Amino acid sequence: MEAPCVRVDRERGEETRRRLADADLVAEDREIESEDGSLFVPVTDPEAVSEDLTVVVREVDERRTQDTPADLLGFEPSYERLGDIVIVDEDDADRARELADAVMSSDVPAETVLNRASKVKGELRVRDWEVLAGDGTETVHREYGCEYLLDVAEVYFSPRLATERHRVAKQVESDERAFDMFAGVGPFAIPFAKRGAEVVGVDLNERAVEYLRENARRNGVADRVTARRGDVREIAPDYADWADRVVMNLPHSADDFLDTAVELAGDDCVIHYYDIQHDEDPFGPGEAAIREAAEPEYAVAVETRHAVRSYAPHELNVCLDVRLSR
Repeated sequence: MEAPCVRVDRERGEETRRRLADADLVAEDREIESEDGSLFVPVTDPEAVSEDLTVVVREVDERRTQDTPADLLGFEPSYERLGDIVIVDEDDADRARELADAVMSSDVPAETVLNRASKVKGELRVRDWEVLAGDGTETVHREYGCEYLLDVAEVYFSPRLATERHRVAKQVESDERAFDMFAGVGPFAIPFAKRGAEVVGVDLNERAVEYLRENARRNGVADRVTARRGDVREIAPDYADWADRVVMNLPHSADDFLDTAVELAGDDCVIHYYDIQHDEDPFGPGEAAIREAAEPEYAVAVETRHAVRSYAPHELNVCLDVRLSR
């Protein structure tokens, strides 16, 4: 079967494999192959591979030595990985335990298995967890060349939004000034800063702000990231007319903060506005709210209407990339 692979000289093979693994880009279901002095490392997302590496498409064999949870259970279970934590969502205690045992007995690189014990709740958007295997809820998650230390019991973080965060980060240019209104541990702020932007990230959660500062240090961008703890509406006057780019990833209530986003916007500013709406008109309400907040001070141009993912039956999580110009 054909698959995208990074081609590298054999002597640089292990260094490159580790680099790709750190970015969570190695396709673990495919064999790494050697031919004519080159090593071919299969990757999951060729667009996320650094530009200094060469990607080719070639025939590669499936890995046949890996024991997966499905091999051990006899069915394909549902779970997601966050660093070395595997997350399941099971109401049945016996089934949850069976799944945890299978994960820990498989070749999945997991140290801990957690079961969701509540919905996201409260102003800080955290949830309760049941530890099924291992110990602790802190991990290091890697995506698109960045790494994030975080504790899932103390902060909100969704690995499912990695592709969306990368879509936005690719738009950032060096020397921009970017403001993340609900920054969390930095999954927007850190890649923005790595692309050369000066970034301010704000969050109500004191632990999230502590992790944001640590993650800026880990990724070598502490000099370009300012982390502030508090209500963004109270902090915004310090950055009035400052931002070239604003991220509003609080989809259930971002419309309550549009006046603040407009206050932050400079003469030419792109706002990434996240919303959850019925699939009959997923973009209309958000666009109307933005125009009401920004016009006539700004000309409003919607550059992208993007469906991020399904959120619930007939509901979509969407993003509007909107340019405000004076």
